[in-house]
Formats: sequence, C-alpha cells, structure tokens
Amino acid sequence: MRRLPLLLVLCIPGACRNVPTEADAVAWRESQRAQQSSAPAPAPLAAAPSGIFKHAGPGVAPGGSGPARFALLAYEAFDADRALQLAEYVDRFWREPGNDGYEAVIARLQEELRGMHFGEEPGRTLQLIETPMSEPAWTPLSGRLALLGKDGERVLHAFDAPEGRDRLMLPKNAPSAKVEGRIALSLETLEAGRILVVEGHAGSKLLEDARARGAACVLSASLESFNTDKSGKERHLDAIQYQSVRAGTQLPVGQISRRSLQAIRDAFAADPEVRLSFQAAVKTEPRPLHTLVATIVGGLHPETAVALAAHVQEPGACDNASGVATQLEALRALVVGIDSGRIAPPDGSLCFVWGLEMRQSSVLLEQGGRKILAAVVGDMTGESREATGAMPLLERPPDPGSIKALPPDEHTEWGASEQDPKFDQASGIALVARVALHDTALAAGGWETKEHPFEGGSDHQVFLAAGIPAVLFWHFTDFTYHTSLDRMEMLDASEMRRCGTAMISCAMALADAHPSDLERYLSSLRLEVRLRVDAAKQAGEEALAKRWAEWEPLERQWLRRLCLGEKAGALPAPTPTKK
Repeated sequence: MRRLPLLLVLCIPGACRNVPTEADAVAWRESQRAQQSSAPAPAPLAAAPSGIFKHAGPGVAPGGSGPARFALLAYEAFDADRALQLAEYVDRFWREPGNDGYEAVIARLQEELRGMHFGEEPGRTLQLIETPMSEPAWTPLSGRLALLGKDGERVLHAFDAPEGRDRLMLPKNAPSAKVEGRIALSLETLEAGRILVVEGHAGSKLLEDARARGAACVLSASLESFNTDKSGKERHLDAIQYQSVRAGTQLPVGQISRRSLQAIRDAFAADPEVRLSFQAAVKTEPRPLHTLVATIVGGLHPETAVALAAHVQEPGACDNASGVATQLEALRALVVGIDSGRIAPPDGSLCFVWGLEMRQSSVLLEQGGRKILAAVVGDMTGESREATGAMPLLERPPDPGSIKALPPDEHTEWGASEQDPKFDQASGIALVARVALHDTALAAGGWETKEHPFEGGSDHQVFLAAGIPAVLFWHFTDFTYHTSLDRMEMLDASEMRRCGTAMISCAMALADAHPSDLERYLSSLRLEVRLRVDAAKQAGEEALAKRWAEWEPLERQWLRRLCLGEKAGALPAPTPTKK
C-alpha cells in the first residue's frame, strides 16, 4: 500500500484546469518504474477454470496483473521439502520467549538468511533487535507423572528431551518439583499433602485456594470445545492442552490428558490409597528478547515497507513451526526469482520478521527503521486438512462484514470480535490477498479456501491498532490447536507451499504495485460489493447494504493510491448512468 497524502492543488475559480488526470498518474508512475526495473515481465496467468479456485467468498476478476505477476514464479521456486525440514527442526523445541528452544530457532533462521546474503549486501539487510523481558526465560527440561498402586507403577506422562511428545504436561512457567501424594478429585475433599486432580482449566484462583489448603501439586485436564476430534476417532482424549501459570509460581502444577484423568479416577475408585508421583525439571534465567528482521530493500521507496510476520514462540508444529518455515521458504523463493532476473526487486521494501507474537510487530514498528504501510501475517500455515480438518483461511481487517457476517461469510470457532469499522480503516488489502489466493490456486492446479471477517488474536491485530492495513493467512478449526497433538504428522508440505506462495505474492503486489494492476482490482471490487450488497438486501439488512455501498469508494481510492502512487489525486466522479 502507498498511504501517501493526496496531491494538494490550490484551485482558483476559473483557473484550475491543470489538475493531473488518472492518465497523467499512470504515465508518471510508469516513468518512475522504467528507471528502476530491467527484469522481464513474467508470463501472465489466465483466469482460473471452474473448480480450480474454490473459494467461499467473492469472485476475482481474471488477469495477469497484481499477484499473478509473482504467483507462478514463487510457486515454482518454493521448495516444499526444505520448508518441511525446517518446520521439523523448529518443532523439536518448546519455544517460549528467550528460552533455549526460541534462541536455537532464531540462530537457525540467522544462518539460513546469511546463506541468502542477508546482512552482506546493501539490498538485503539483517537486524537482530534486542529488547528487555519482564520475566525470566523459562525452559522445560523433563517431566514425569506416574500412578503408584498395589500393582506397581504406571507412567501416565513423561518426557526427558525437548522434542518429547508429552512436553506440554508442564504449563509454561511451572516450577521444578518432585512430589508424591494421595489423590483428591475436588477442592472440597482436598487435604494437606494430597495431589489435586481436576477437570478444566486450573486458573489462578483455584491454584491459590489449593495452595492455601496445603495441596502438594495441582494437575488439570482441560480442552476447548473446538479441540474435539470431529473424525470420531476420539484422538482428543490423548491431548494435553498448552497452558501457562504466572511466572514465579511455587506450587507444583501439571497438565494431563482426559484419558489420564479417567485412569486416575478409575484407580482412585478401586483404591482410595493409590498415590501419584510427579516430577518436573525446568530452567529459568534472565535473558533479553530477540527479534529477527530480514529486509529486501526497495529500489524506488526503500524507506517504506510491507511487513511479513511469523511468530516463533509456542510449542506446536502447525502453531507455529509451519508459519516460521513457510515465511522463510517464501522469502527464499523471492530471492531465487530476483537473483535469476525473473523478478525485479520491488519498488518498496519487504521486512520479514520472526520473534514473539504481537511483540515482534511492535518491535518492528518501533525499531525497524522503516515506515510500514501494510502487513501480511502467516500463522498456522501448514495444516493438513485430512489430518486436522482445518481449512486455509484469509482473515480480513475490520469492514462492514464485521458488523454482521452474512453468506458466504461465516466466523470460525475462534469467535467473532465485536467491531464497528470506521471509514478511515477502509483499505483494499483483503482484496489483494483474495486475488493472491486465486492466482496461487491457478499456479498450484487447485486450492479450496475460505475467508471471514476480522476476529483477531495474531500479529495483524498489532498493525491494525497502529492504523496499518493487515491480513492474516491461517488455518482453522484445527482440533490439535494448542495441544500436545500438534506435531509434524499434522503438517502438509504442499499446503505450506500454497500458503507461502499466496503470502509472498500478496506482499509483492503491495510493495511493487503497478498502474496496470488497478483495472483488475477495481473489477474484483465491483464483484465483491455487488455480492455484499445483494446479501445484505436479501437478509433485510438495508443499513448494512448502505454501509457496504459507502465502503466501496473508500476501498477504491485506497487501491488507486496503491497502484498510482502520490499522483493518484482525488477519486474521479462516477460516470453518469444513461436514462
């Protein structure tokens, strides 16, 4: 996006005949680009045949402009196997801010980026930004939970290496511990020295009450409703939910699966004297937080940038080892295109950031050194639909659909976010992202996708709060989300390739917009507005239909500025309709 001020023209009545026209803006923009670019134009993509682009959302006008200038080249250069190998490396570690796993991943990314000459060439910069953390870095080392009965010991959960399958049995910030005791299945029956085992989330109030009653340890079996395995295989019964407690918590705490909860209940029913043994080893130490930023410097506007963000922390393969690896391989595909001369360096800069979710985007805005004009966020980009049930999704920024979702829109199980979008929030970034989905589907030979109104919960929220248009590429509903089941077998390398192609094509279309892109965008905008207005009228939502109609010229002007730059001028008056 180019959020530049409108060209100011002092108009004196009868003397204002030299206002730049749209044709003037196109000619000026192309002359600037001609001085910068020598790469041949890529072969245009045609319209996706019926069945290739299955998208639950507005249609897209055919054409070889916009993201189509990059999609096929990026898809061809994206090495899905290499992306999967990097995701596997990231998934070896439970990554929390500043901990051993987080630092190992940041170091690996630095190594990969230096291999692409970032930090070595003026056009490819590399920043490792260090900021303080308010809490010590927490690294889990090992854990073990066992039932001790008349028949001996039965291990329910255990891990002794970073990649251990049961590593989530320790909530983030859990202390080291070695305890043994009889069982209590409710707070009311808890006696001092017993281990409290509960179903549901063990919040701070329950932990405080348990500590006051003398609990030796608290174990909880918790899941969200969307964690239920809809395949009927009941895999969620073995899931341990990712949870956290306050830093500095002294009471031993642990997470267990529902299957282990039932085993404990059964053992207690058979023998009330049965005992539990719980061990945990963790490491905490003060460390700074590192945020990694790799920038392809723009040829025409190096001071402005489109941001791409993928967070490192959290312990899952889908969330977010896939996003980390997808973004890096998408960057590599772009570098291959630039180095081969098939893709010209973008007019504006592209900043790729990896770090702590939410905080990484704030760090980029505060210390990155460039004005961020738009953002493309990749979070949970590699889910296998067959394994997880999750669909590839585009989350739009706030728009009239945030007021009330009407078909084909529908919110995910993550849940709607109450929004009353303001007209100054209007942008065309979601439209560009939708076109990127279409062009990726054609490059890949088919892709089924969805989109939905704003919900929040990832880095796009930070950019939007700063007044910067942003979109999120992600997958949901994934029944393994934030559980111990989110491991490598849930990933699909082909899906990472498609999602990475869409992300980089969208980002390049924003950073390197051409006047020739505009016609396709405006044609696509007309398709969307017609769909939205008709849906609102059919639902009897006249106010919403009016809101979409009023939104259209604002989005249109944003797209004009994106493609025509600072000389776009005011929005042309609509062509009178013939009577």
